[in-house]
Amino acid sequence: MSDEDNALRAEKRKKLHDLKEKGINPFPYSFDRTTNILEIQEKWKKLETGEKDLESHVKIAGRLMTKRLMGKAAFFNIQDEGGIFQCYIKKQELSDEDLVSFEHLDIGDFVGVEGFVFRTQKGELSVHCKRFTMLCKTLEPLPEKFHGLTDVELKYRLRHLDLVMGPAHRAVFKTRSHVIREVRNFLDDRGFLEVETPMLQPIYGGAAAHPFVTNHRALDMELFLKISPELYLKRLIVGGFEKVYDLNKNFRNEGIDRSHNPEFTMLEWYEAYTDYEYQMTQFEDLVTHVVKTVTGKTKIEYQGKELDFSTPWRRLSVDDGLKEYGGFDVNQMSEEELFQACKEKGSSLEKPKSHGEMVAELFELVVEEHLWQPTFVMDHPVEISPLTKVHRTKPGRVERFEPMIACMELGNAYSELNDPEDQRARLKEQEAKREFDGEAHPMDDDFLHAIDVGLPPTGGVGLGIDRLVMLVTNQSSIRDVIFFPTMKIK
Repeated sequence: MSDEDNALRAEKRKKLHDLKEKGINPFPYSFDRTTNILEIQEKWKKLETGEKDLESHVKIAGRLMTKRLMGKAAFFNIQDEGGIFQCYIKKQELSDEDLVSFEHLDIGDFVGVEGFVFRTQKGELSVHCKRFTMLCKTLEPLPEKFHGLTDVELKYRLRHLDLVMGPAHRAVFKTRSHVIREVRNFLDDRGFLEVETPMLQPIYGGAAAHPFVTNHRALDMELFLKISPELYLKRLIVGGFEKVYDLNKNFRNEGIDRSHNPEFTMLEWYEAYTDYEYQMTQFEDLVTHVVKTVTGKTKIEYQGKELDFSTPWRRLSVDDGLKEYGGFDVNQMSEEELFQACKEKGSSLEKPKSHGEMVAELFELVVEEHLWQPTFVMDHPVEISPLTKVHRTKPGRVERFEPMIACMELGNAYSELNDPEDQRARLKEQEAKREFDGEAHPMDDDFLHAIDVGLPPTGGVGLGIDRLVMLVTNQSSIRDVIFFPTMKIK
């Protein structure tokens, strides 16, 4: 904290104590607000320059953002959730208590204003203040108004301060809520049931990820924060629900970068009697609906380039993508050839893995950087898809798609594996990998029991909500669309 900040805090604290000594409560319990800034702007928008509505009587409240003293009068701006609004005051019109409160006012304090609406000679809609109330005397100085929080790390650590100084940042999070609301509307309108799956799970699964581990003291048992709701949602399909979705938090003990945060919001839905082809169409319909409803168009700008969400989106198989962008015919390559190709393209692999795992690695290194426009990457290797049906016409591949937009994976989807013997064998293979691969699936006997009871043909889809919000709001980092991203403790 700078010496200037210390001096400002000392001055603000002195004013706080002065108010208390004068018998004025700087923290009243409530304020009878009758309207807000947006309502005033709409109701009195036709007021002419210089015109006064002396019959109006409004009470508004907000945070003081600017104050301009002019002898015995002053203009000041207050900010509420809807915006910033100008107020005018004549000191001789105030009661003694109101005048004392006003004279102890600092930028950042919350105030209540009561008066009539008028438009100044410069054409600005304003409130002529007749009563003034201190609602909260603050101690922390606000950042310089024209630049706000310029330190990016402070912006995330002190999100409350970032939101005070950045109306555009508040708009991003309002849009986030709009996106989530439209996602729910779309699925609800199609007959889906929203459900909740456990956050604390005795066995984690449904994704290739390291879990967060905790302990339940009363039961003396290890539990894991949810990395995916998949295995629970499938049990609901087994139980007779035919269309379900879970829109909630997932937790993965992984690194942090522009598109990853350990705690993130994921939508997953499952629909009986469908496959991945059907869900591809439903996925693009949902995302395009959200983009068009929230932004009013299907073509938007993201990081200086256009994204076109018009349907249908491009379909690109893993094998075709490697041929098109890398010249690799992976079905004709040996594991050693794949390993060398991966190393040449910058892979950190230290030794060869399975054929399918290296195909996936090579695709990520060679192809993904080219996939700007919405594209469904399809038909992945079976080795990296333990919960997915094998492809009906392509040996060694599964019926899976990953939507890629702006070179970023937005989701994952399958024709869900429902052959109990095949599912058990796949999970056994994953279990065997766990000695050297911490992201491999553990064996889950309760889930296998559900598959034995019978899972109808099912299409399942996951969609990363935070990444969708990034696209819609033109934000380059996932941290800019999460109120409180994970930060290292100072």
